[in-house]
Amino acid sequence: MRRRTSIWSAALSLGLAALFAVPPAHAAEPAGRGRSLYVPEPNPAAYRQVLSLARDGRFRDAAGILTMVNTPQAVWFGDQTPAQVERLVRDVVRDAGREDAVPALALYDIPGRDCSNYSAGGAADTAQYKAWIDAVARGIGRGEAIVTLEPDALALLPSDCGQDDAQGTKTAARYAEVNYAVDTLEPLSGTRVYLDTGHPGWHAVGSIVPRLVEGGVARASGFYINASNYHTDDANSWYGKLISSCLAYVDGGGAVAECPNQWWPRADAQAWLDTHVRTPPSRMKHFITDSSRNGQGPWTPPAGKYTDAQDWCNPPDRGLGARPTLRTGDPLQDARLWIKTPGESDGLCLRGTAGPEDPERGTADPKAGDWFPEQAVELVRFANPPVLPGD
Repeated sequence: MRRRTSIWSAALSLGLAALFAVPPAHAAEPAGRGRSLYVPEPNPAAYRQVLSLARDGRFRDAAGILTMVNTPQAVWFGDQTPAQVERLVRDVVRDAGREDAVPALALYDIPGRDCSNYSAGGAADTAQYKAWIDAVARGIGRGEAIVTLEPDALALLPSDCGQDDAQGTKTAARYAEVNYAVDTLEPLSGTRVYLDTGHPGWHAVGSIVPRLVEGGVARASGFYINASNYHTDDANSWYGKLISSCLAYVDGGGAVAECPNQWWPRADAQAWLDTHVRTPPSRMKHFITDSSRNGQGPWTPPAGKYTDAQDWCNPPDRGLGARPTLRTGDPLQDARLWIKTPGESDGLCLRGTAGPEDPERGTADPKAGDWFPEQAVELVRFANPPVLPGD
């Protein structure tokens, strides 16, 4: 199947590339140490949209979306049985290995996922989750993979959304599940595991650092920032530096409450870091960021218009961000990835209204994970940097 769709994609890419005098985007730009990041098979609906746009004479939009889906991005796994996920992960890791590329895997099967909201699902209990993680580990085997472990698992605990009991049973189970995944996957020879922090507009540094510690970050490669969100590269990198520095400070016996957060004046925060953090970057926890949809930064909802603006949910006029790479130029940042699959919906966004339409768009948004043609075109048109010459 990979070969057949790749041939179709290559043919259409070459045709559109010839039209715009741009090269096809199948071969990812080398990402570091001579390696490339992996380009997975896209959502089939993306190819259908490209063909429809080309038939309608909208060749530039078609070329842009084709370039978007032929850019390295994460492969998401969740809700499969252990047997299914083992086979699917093995296929991706082997396919990436044949291309001398590194795959990014987004694992999304934690019990109580997304507080049972738009992306509800996941394993039924801890035992099932452990079996699922064991299967992922077998699928990776001796291959190479970057694992972004369970988006929102630490930033959105069961205790944050009223789903826990007075004893904190579900939150304790969440930490146990994340720790199990770290201890199962990080020891694999080619695997690097990164834990969830949400984004810089959510938890303060002093709030997320204890969660990372409790989640086992000491035994992981690090953490990731901005998954499926819109914050700028600058904000994400600064947040990452503050978190990494605070982790080092706490590891040395310091109090997390003393760490600067992302809302301090930067000069003051940097002065604190210069005084209190002496750990070299090679010994600090590293991070990766998601730039899949942050080209225009966060959406600012109209003041007073909505009771719940859901600024994270299919906001209008956002754009693709900087391209994925393992060469960030930052000794603490291991990679910039497209973790969220650009072009796939965040869910049915009602923004506090009765619906069923998204009041910002006048149409009902596709359910979470389904292809969203309108948003896909927006991401290309508002991309920063542009995806096509002349934009």
